[in-house]
Amino acid sequence: MQEITSVNNSLVKETVKLQQKKYRDKENKFLLEGYKCIFEAFNAGIEIEYAFVSDKKKYDFLVDKAVITTEPVLKKISTTETPPDAVAVAFKKNYSSADLKNAKKVVLLENIKDLGNLGTILRTSTAFGADAVVLYGKECADIYNPKCVRASVGNLWKIPVVYIENFNELLRIFKGFDRVATLPRAKNYLQNFEASEPLLVMFGSEADGLSDELINFSTKEVKIEMASSVESLNLSVSCAVVLYKLFI
Repeated sequence: MQEITSVNNSLVKETVKLQQKKYRDKENKFLLEGYKCIFEAFNAGIEIEYAFVSDKKKYDFLVDKAVITTEPVLKKISTTETPPDAVAVAFKKNYSSADLKNAKKVVLLENIKDLGNLGTILRTSTAFGADAVVLYGKECADIYNPKCVRASVGNLWKIPVVYIENFNELLRIFKGFDRVATLPRAKNYLQNFEASEPLLVMFGSEADGLSDELINFSTKEVKIEMASSVESLNLSVSCAVVLYKLFI
């Protein structure tokens, strides 16, 4: 088993580059940090190229892909304030609109930028039975950003996550769907709301909400009942409440 202890090692330097989106895109790779994330990815069939680990026995499932290292190296390559006991480099799992062919329950997020929210929503969508998640718009966050990978808690690769920028493509794929816009001023309340499959549930960013384009594209609108003293919920919380009602 290989051992690397210098922070100036060439493999260490190449790994650090993957903290940046341009290098993740160029190499088609991303970082996995910590045991749970690495183990979940391994079990899901994600191809792991190599992993820097401090405990050989704990990561014996990686066999010859594990590189024994030190805390200074882990601190160098990790994106967390307190470094984990392992950081792995894996190949991205890429999806396209073709992966939406058989989807019946789909979540759409428009121009979502908050990485923590995105990761949490991916986890929530998986938990409540979504078949896929669509990230619509040119300003959506990168699902392979380390913060998003951590927030998804191993659920990033369990359902297809498809980027779509073109409205005509959106129209082509979801023309026959019941398309639900989640809006703070919708007339319909979630408690007694009904929707049928195939179903697309659309959420806008916390800052901007859904665009007029997607509001006009919707076939139904809904809002969550809440106290009048509260203007809105966090996006990931709203998503959880709506998906539990409509998907379960």
